[in-house]
Amino acid sequence: MKLDPADRQGAALKLQLIGRGPASMAPPSAFVETLFDHYAETFEEMLVGKLDYRLPEVLDAAIREARPGRFRLALDLGCGTGLMGERLRPIVDRLEGVDISARMLRKARAKNIYDALTKADLQDFSYSGDKADLVTSADVLIYIGGLEGFVGTVAGLLAQDGLFAFSVESLADGGDLALQPSRRYAHSEGYVRRTLEANGLSIVALKPTSIRQDRREPVKGLAVVARKAHAA
Repeated sequence: MKLDPADRQGAALKLQLIGRGPASMAPPSAFVETLFDHYAETFEEMLVGKLDYRLPEVLDAAIREARPGRFRLALDLGCGTGLMGERLRPIVDRLEGVDISARMLRKARAKNIYDALTKADLQDFSYSGDKADLVTSADVLIYIGGLEGFVGTVAGLLAQDGLFAFSVESLADGGDLALQPSRRYAHSEGYVRRTLEANGLSIVALKPTSIRQDRREPVKGLAVVARKAHAA
């Protein structure tokens, strides 16, 4: 921490895990950016080929079931190399992606599936475009931590009846959220439900799923689709 106050190596998270640092509701942004810049070149090979990552397929099916047909505008927050975007492209008129990692965005841009790509930190994100019919965050909230601010932002981005499709790693030990030894955050179902409801989002679908493999064990999670309710 003394050598690198921005904490690109995530030292604060490691200190927290061994009880030598304060608990944090969010990871250092520089750590998340550095992590994904580092993995950009081999990201898809590792995640899909070796870790059995199938979350975009799961969320795609849940979205199509919740609202068949096309979407005028979709925002893919934490788009990475575009794995979720590849699923969304056939059902959206305009697709925009946002990610903290410039190298991940370079990979996504090469696929020519996004109409616009923006580099931004989702912990402090704003959007001035049209209201979206669909917002997705596949395997992203594990690097957000506390969900109140982010879910509030998403609710503000959505048009009435718009959908928010996302995933979390499941927390089964009580509490709302917890930092795991993997330095990813897990969230409880109750916390997810309360946070969505507090921001005017009602759950359409919530299904247990396997996010990926980690050390040859499935990482348990939730695939969620929520709808922005009409204002009273």
